[in-house]
This record gives sequence, C-alpha cells and structure tokens, in this order.
Amino acid sequence: MTKLSENTNALNWFEIAIADVARAQKFYETILDINLFPMDMMGMNMLMFPSQAPHSGGALVKSEQHVPATTGSIIYLNANPDLQFVLDRVEAAGGKVVMPKMLIDDNNGNMAFFIDSEGNKVGLHSNN
Repeated sequence: MTKLSENTNALNWFEIAIADVARAQKFYETILDINLFPMDMMGMNMLMFPSQAPHSGGALVKSEQHVPATTGSIIYLNANPDLQFVLDRVEAAGGKVVMPKMLIDDNNGNMAFFIDSEGNKVGLHSNN
C-alpha cells in the first residue's frame, strides 16, 4: 500500500453542492471577495474557485448528484488573514453564522461555521 508523501496535500479537490448558480455565485464572491469562474463539464454547472498549481482547487457544483446539505463531510475554506472579515459578510449575503470565530489553539489558529445560501454547512479557517 502506498501512503501519502509528506509533501502531498491530503486535499486534491473539493465540490460544494448548489441549487441556484447565480445565488451561490453572488454569495461566495461576496463573502470571500473573490471572482468565481463558470464552467460546464460532464453535465454539471460549475463555478471554479481561483487556485494555482500546486495548490488544491475546488468548485461550486450544480448537478443531479450534488445536493446541498448541513450533514456529511465539511470543508474548511481559507479565510486568512482573519476569518472574522468573512464572517462579517455572511448574513448580509444570505447565509447564517452557526458557530462564531473560535480559537482552536495557539498553533492552529481559528475556525468557524456558516450555512451558505444553498443550505450547506461550511467551515472557515484562518491563522488569526
């Protein structure tokens, strides 16, 4: 059995299920202050998060196989330099903060959870 190299990211790709492409795009672009890039692939409507190799990437995805939910796997989006900046935009953008900024510990920074405009529970992480 081959194991992950110490120089390899555990995460290669992520997908967040969405029901409404325009609403989800507006929500995530607003809270993260980014531009998402639309793409249709294999019958899926996708909004790609900006990323550059060798960093992991991901997308918001609308398809029959993608159903928004608050249960199951949780991804943590990078909210550096301080996730509070992102949390402060969540409710005005149509989401709900369900766990405010909390210190993990001095070495691992902070985390928080929100429910997005589509009904997904999503985590945030920042060093501060």
